Amino acid sequence: MTQALKVAIPGIHTTVQDAGRPGYQGVGVPVSGPLDRVSFRLANALVGNSPGTPALEMLFQGPALEVLADSVRVALVGCNSNIEVRTDNGRIIPAGQSVRLARGEVFKIGRLEDSVCAYLAIEGGLDVATALGSASTYVRGALGGFNGRALRKGDLLPVARMNAEMRAERVMSRPLDLAHDQPIRVVLGPQADYFTDAAIKTFLTSEYCVSDQADRMGYRLDGPALAHAKGYDIASDGVAAGAIQVPGSGMPIVLMVEAPTTGGYPKIATVISADIPVLGRRRRGQTIHFAAVDAAEAEALRRGQEAFLQQCAREFGIAAN
Repeated sequence: MTQALKVAIPGIHTTVQDAGRPGYQGVGVPVSGPLDRVSFRLANALVGNSPGTPALEMLFQGPALEVLADSVRVALVGCNSNIEVRTDNGRIIPAGQSVRLARGEVFKIGRLEDSVCAYLAIEGGLDVATALGSASTYVRGALGGFNGRALRKGDLLPVARMNAEMRAERVMSRPLDLAHDQPIRVVLGPQADYFTDAAIKTFLTSEYCVSDQADRMGYRLDGPALAHAKGYDIASDGVAAGAIQVPGSGMPIVLMVEAPTTGGYPKIATVISADIPVLGRRRRGQTIHFAAVDAAEAEALRRGQEAFLQQCAREFGIAAN
């Protein structure tokens, strides 16, 4: 018997993501994984999954899905939208709590008003094949996820379990802080010396906003131009998520989870790993301020974020790792 979620409305860009595909950047394959790692992990914890279980990432607007299993348990995290159950016993399930749905029920996640991305986790996960050890979808390479692409109307997305057991639902004790007003913290460099002192001051004191040219590969920013001190071409070197390249236009580009593996523009700074999820939530037109920290503080912030996620898992009564 079929055990799947049938896609009635696919949303704008809904893909399967897991913790990512590390280890293949040397052959040109990005890590991928969720834009907002924190929301992804919290959604999985709410339904009792391990942290890296494949879930759905939704950009801008979520899908409508029909349950074609005896039952499923799902949870939405990463926005303040709701799960709208659209059958006879229709109901609204807020983000941040799990819900069990029966065969034939149709549920929808609408427009993500306050975040560019959100995550729908399914108890037991999605039964999709891995590619290079990961279920994450890399659309540009037609790799992973559901046939290497975003979901389409009529797709049958296989779920790992036919039935979700009856139990008390899990609820987050407080809404997730989406941190829209938080500065995005960076470590300067590795090519900060390619910029004038005035450019670095401008970078750290000015307001930027996410431009219309923003996707999972990178966010181009609009704001004051940054002047180069040594030109804007360097020998291509390795790049990672969070690297902030500045091409000849002087407009920064923050590389995200599908960053290319090398780049030939100088990098004024690198977003700390704890703040990549915060930046990942910012919508086109939202403002950004940068703040410099050192490497030791960046490491401490990431450790604190991990401790928060593990504490949440313990509160939900599941293993943290």
